[in-house]
Amino acid sequence: MLGLGVWDWFALGIYFLVILLVGLWTSRKITNSEDFFIGGRRFGKVMMIFFSFGAGTSGNDAVGVSAKSYTSGLSGIWYQWLWLFCTPFYWLIAPAFRRMRALTTGDFFEQRYNGSVASLYAFVGILVLTVNIGVIQLGAASMVEAATGGLIPRTAGILGMAALYVAYGMAGGLAAAIITDFIQGILTLILSFMLLPPALKMVGGFAGLHASIGEESMFSLVAPGEINLFFIVMLCLNALIGVVTQPHHMGVCAAGRTELEGQIGFAGGNLLKRLCTIAWVLVGLCAVVLFKNSGREVEPDLVYGTVAQQLLPQIMPGLIGLFLAALMASMMSSCDAFMVSCAGLFTQNIYKRWFRRNEKESHYVRVGRISSLVVVCCSLFFSFLVTDVPTGLLWFFKLQALMGAAFWLGLFWRRATVAGAWAATCAGLFVLFGTSLSVFQKWAPAWLPDYMFFDGKFRDSWQIAAYLSAAFFVGIVTSLCTRRVAQEKLDRFYNCLHTPVTPGEPPAPEAFMLPEGVSAAVPVRLINHPDFEIPVPSRQALAGFLAIWVCVAALIGFVFWMARWGA
Repeated sequence: MLGLGVWDWFALGIYFLVILLVGLWTSRKITNSEDFFIGGRRFGKVMMIFFSFGAGTSGNDAVGVSAKSYTSGLSGIWYQWLWLFCTPFYWLIAPAFRRMRALTTGDFFEQRYNGSVASLYAFVGILVLTVNIGVIQLGAASMVEAATGGLIPRTAGILGMAALYVAYGMAGGLAAAIITDFIQGILTLILSFMLLPPALKMVGGFAGLHASIGEESMFSLVAPGEINLFFIVMLCLNALIGVVTQPHHMGVCAAGRTELEGQIGFAGGNLLKRLCTIAWVLVGLCAVVLFKNSGREVEPDLVYGTVAQQLLPQIMPGLIGLFLAALMASMMSSCDAFMVSCAGLFTQNIYKRWFRRNEKESHYVRVGRISSLVVVCCSLFFSFLVTDVPTGLLWFFKLQALMGAAFWLGLFWRRATVAGAWAATCAGLFVLFGTSLSVFQKWAPAWLPDYMFFDGKFRDSWQIAAYLSAAFFVGIVTSLCTRRVAQEKLDRFYNCLHTPVTPGEPPAPEAFMLPEGVSAAVPVRLINHPDFEIPVPSRQALAGFLAIWVCVAALIGFVFWMARWGA
């Protein structure tokens, strides 16, 4: 039925049942907003690793990377490894989120600036995650369509998967997302690696890859065309600036019991994803031999699913069902976290801030559940609007950095003002959309150097450089020319941010407020100037930071070495 056998449907049925039961079980534990939006801050290291891995890894990642490697070769890995050089900084970033003692990243902008900036962030954050959910759904549905030989079309796949994660996510909130992400993270690992052995065997191993593809540029991490060194540098810089403003990272960093859980979870989960990316890019290269070299035309977005549909049934009955269950798991583990984060932003930073301040906790939980549904409906519209997964990923990637300047300036510089935050965001937005217009694309080649263009279009790398430069420059100049934020407000903000969370610390009465009995820490500053708030990192912070850099270097070295296997 629908291209699947009995054992395939059995595997899917077991998966659906377990996930729905988890959602119903966790819904009984939801008593307040902290339970729904941040999971009660009760999770340990292993759960946080798999939550970070699950929230940050979805089927569309495998689809996007394999599609790009199918057309561009090994350099397509940078469509996910663009985050690689940010990963060590995750170890330093995670404690800051936990110390905020907040429910959403919007609370950061509320306490550092004011309610208008928090609402701006809520709007941008919801927009960014809605786009991302839409792209993820498209990628997963593309794989379902390919794996079933077109018998389950993308539209049906998108609607069916959305119904499932909305059901358990609305019921159990972030706690359901974290618990299901443990199960779904294991399935995502299976999804990432189960295709690799049969695909490599089919093409004759690495020697067969090199012999069949022939072009050595297909095995280079830096390609001579679009994905050059400057492209990689700008993508990594954009990723570091924008990663802090992705709304779901509040839960990823702050749902653990202490700061260490957040550090290990955020960095460890993302290192696991970087490892999976290697498998995805190899499947894309195998597809070049299986399809391109044999004259078979396959749409790049359908490559991963088509490889599965061609190879897995030959190995064992039920493997397509396991593959689809793993695919849905990878998609839903991201979408549920994004959905709850969007609901938190709307409920805490728009609805509660501007409309209904003093309602019961049950009222805000109900609003969060309703807004979750609305977000998913909007994401469905985007799923049907976007043309392909790599394009959608690139738009998400650019949009998520729009408020990065306001975040980083506010985190380290007391002089950053409300007007500066607005100006930085609007300047970045104006340059991003201005350089995307067809009018600009036609006008610019006559005035700008040729190296800024590729295939007749303004290079993404130079576009990123333009809107990030505009955002920081305008934000700094505007802040220097406008009124400071009140000293008392800044003192409360930085006192909370510099005070470590102790094991067993009671819940804070509100965001950026230290619990009773907790004294503000006095940090040693890196720059001895009253306007700069850059603390000297602790030994634990430096040790973890350096250890993750070693892991990053090992991954890159391994891929360089692997590229020569069989050559």
